[in-house]
Amino acid sequence: MLPIKARKTIKQFIPPIILNLLKRKEKYGFFGNYSSWLEAKNNSIGYDSDLILEKVKQSALRVKNGQAAYERDSVIFEKIDYSWPLLALLLWLASQNNNKLNLIDFGGSLGTSYFQNINFLKHLVQLQWNIIEQKNFVDCGKKYFQDNNLKFFYTIEECIAEYNPKIILLSSVLQYLEKPYEFLKKIINLKFNYIIFDKTVFLANGDDRLVVQRVPLKIYPASYPCWLFNLEKFINFFKGKYQLISDFDSPPCTTIKLNENTASYRGFCFKKIF
Repeated sequence: MLPIKARKTIKQFIPPIILNLLKRKEKYGFFGNYSSWLEAKNNSIGYDSDLILEKVKQSALRVKNGQAAYERDSVIFEKIDYSWPLLALLLWLASQNNNKLNLIDFGGSLGTSYFQNINFLKHLVQLQWNIIEQKNFVDCGKKYFQDNNLKFFYTIEECIAEYNPKIILLSSVLQYLEKPYEFLKKIINLKFNYIIFDKTVFLANGDDRLVVQRVPLKIYPASYPCWLFNLEKFINFFKGKYQLISDFDSPPCTTIKLNENTASYRGFCFKKIF
């Protein structure tokens, strides 16, 4: 492989149209090591939010109407892909509260995790699943998916004011925030009793790394900045305020290759120290 400096020099003499064609041939996954969110954003194409919303909506409606088993990122699955550690945590938390579960699902799309786990949660005395999402998703959720158990909100504060949930779930969302540690500080200050993470990406070694994630074209054309976190830094961020009570691979046996490094998806549950 050519040194980085040599590659940059060669790149200056390649016409933009050729560069675009070369980029299109690259596989999906995680690429680069960027110094800022803006730099990563400038090296990604973003996404068509209306296109993604429509694809997710159509797939989620099929799940809601019993025409499909499971949906994730608009992709339909014939069989539900459970995160068993997450489901065990949800059932355990409900059992601690007289079989009642009231949580915030931050970045929960149109109910991916809700529909994924509902068959094991139907027996609960009370189920309040509150999704916080982008405005267009919330508008769609309120119109097509909201019911007595599933609610959609524009902000965390709006949801707390109405239902006061003491559990927050972040599934495959923290790594896509521009300032993830500022967000973590915010939810810590909101003093949830439990903070649960699922499908969050961590490096095998090294400092936090900012990459561009390219989505497979069969899902939808998109690429966007993504953080790969340092595990020790992440865990230490909660010290003194929250206790780590569970950690797990999510999904299991998944390794992301990054040339000189690797990463994997992990899940965690933190309990507030009273």
